[in-house]
Amino acid sequence: MQIESIHIKQNNRLMKDYLNNERQINDFVDYPTLDLQQRLQDLQEQTFDRQSLTNVLEKMNRHWQAPKQSLNNIERLKQANSVVVIGGQQAGLLTGPLYTVNKVISLIQYSRKQEETLGVPVIPVFWIAGEDHDFAEINHVNMLKGTRLEKQTISQFVPERTPVSDIEIDHKRAKAWINELFLSLPETVYTKKTYDELIDRLHSSKTYVDFFAKLIYWLFPTEGVVLINSGDEHLRNIESKYFLTMIERQEEISQAIYHTNTRLKRNGYATSVDIELDDTHLFYHLNNERILLKRELDGPWVGKQDEVKLTTDEVINIAKNNPEHLSNNVMTRPLMQEFLFPTLAFIGGQAEIGYWMLLREAFHLLNKNLPPLVPRLSFTYVNRKLDKILQAYQLTAEDVINDGVHQDKMNYLSALQEPALEPMFTQLNETLKYIHQPVRDVAYNLRKDVGQFADRNLYHLQTTLNDLKHRMERTIEENYEQTINDFDLLQCCLQPDNGLQERMWSILPFINEHGRSFIPTLVNEPCSFKEDHFVVYL
Repeated sequence: MQIESIHIKQNNRLMKDYLNNERQINDFVDYPTLDLQQRLQDLQEQTFDRQSLTNVLEKMNRHWQAPKQSLNNIERLKQANSVVVIGGQQAGLLTGPLYTVNKVISLIQYSRKQEETLGVPVIPVFWIAGEDHDFAEINHVNMLKGTRLEKQTISQFVPERTPVSDIEIDHKRAKAWINELFLSLPETVYTKKTYDELIDRLHSSKTYVDFFAKLIYWLFPTEGVVLINSGDEHLRNIESKYFLTMIERQEEISQAIYHTNTRLKRNGYATSVDIELDDTHLFYHLNNERILLKRELDGPWVGKQDEVKLTTDEVINIAKNNPEHLSNNVMTRPLMQEFLFPTLAFIGGQAEIGYWMLLREAFHLLNKNLPPLVPRLSFTYVNRKLDKILQAYQLTAEDVINDGVHQDKMNYLSALQEPALEPMFTQLNETLKYIHQPVRDVAYNLRKDVGQFADRNLYHLQTTLNDLKHRMERTIEENYEQTINDFDLLQCCLQPDNGLQERMWSILPFINEHGRSFIPTLVNEPCSFKEDHFVVYL
């Protein structure tokens, strides 16, 4: 395995300024220089219900047959000086897009480094957003078909707004879906073993959260990552008192988030979430549906589509007696994490860090600091075939990841022609305009409408030339089909949909080709969190 760091062109001004530690960002974070020693001291002044939390963690992780290293880390979390590095994601099928696996690698690497530096137990915790309810976001993977990605969706019907934690797997449909995925994969020495492992974990899983958790532990069997399902009913009992705090301070929290968002926009920064002043940032669960609650100043708590109407006393009563009927949204989830865990640092993607910056004032209202925000590691995986194609056309992975291959493909195909089509037709068009000019001059001297007809005549002649050029280009493409396939494969693998590989690809094709051993190998290759991106040559 070879790893190289590359520069990624940064279009997100908020992240660019944050990474460059620009002064104007300091108003939105508490640890702009990532002073983890100071953060550790601040955490020592807080108390956490470690016993209740670890009891719940142990129960849910034993349910997932967590490896002993993960169970040992749950035990270490009981120590008063222990802290966590936390991040999370939805429970995507087969772990979802590659960035989920990359995020777990980030948590493990960063926690190891900080434990060595700070001399206290630092535990990597992955927060599975089990209460999320958009099944359409997680019910598919993209698989390579020729030189294009094809979305393959599981056929199970799920009622709208049902939390993923409550969705039981239709095992017959899920197995059929996995079978279809493997039909699109080339047969390798790892195929049968990979298939058997997936089916074994599928059969032993009741929900999609279970399946997700067991696959994470299959991929990371010795690294000590600890998983938590935020949709777990037993966790809700611990969260009850924290929901009460959020309910009692709801108006202040909502106003703080709204006004911080306004200040960010005023400074020219864009965030990935829509914030309204009447957002409560809490969900109510009714009849297996998750309903976002809104609230005008001092008014009742109502469903976004008027599904329910609750008084503040009723919401408080729910938090006290039936906390499983409440859940956090993307804004209050960080607050809940901070109540539950001694968080040394949060690791997330650019969009996540952007919305965490909306929360500094909300954290302060609850007498807490916004934890240090660390951008996760970002990887693109390049196999030998792709590497050979890059070398054959004298391209670099960095250039393709940033700019794609369209222009390189056109330039390469044009260079194969003698003479090259583009300059030849450019010259022909210029010559045509030149020799046609006297005709247009005479036509306009005769009468204006005749001159306009002459203009249209030139346009039609140019159109005919362009049609000829496109016909010749198509013929070239037919003559150089393999070359075009090579470029298209690079595009699909390294800049799919004009974005990063980790946002579109699943881990499955890489495990099928290389086995899963490359993952712990990558975990043990320390990567700097100051770098934009890494290319991993497998």
